[in-house]
Amino acid sequence: MVVLMAAVLVMLLAQSAVQASRAASAADLAALAGADALRGISAGEPCTVANDAASRHAARVLSCVEGPGQTLEVRTELQERSMLGAATGRARAGPPP
Repeated sequence: MVVLMAAVLVMLLAQSAVQASRAASAADLAALAGADALRGISAGEPCTVANDAASRHAARVLSCVEGPGQTLEVRTELQERSMLGAATGRARAGPPP
């Protein structure tokens, strides 16, 4: 019984790690896409572009904020939840230094 519970706990922790990585990746990609729109490299409103990018990766944008120096900060949440809750990601993108 203890072995089974330990195995379930390990599986839950592994699932959480995978989902955290997916949420972070969605935030990275959304921030990069939105920052390109902010800088005029691609068409569209930055936060709309970020939301579209996040949704293609099964995430939604929780917040999208334009910052100084044409940067964009995006927070995402995966649409799929685990037993331990929702996985979130956060990323900031902008022009190279």
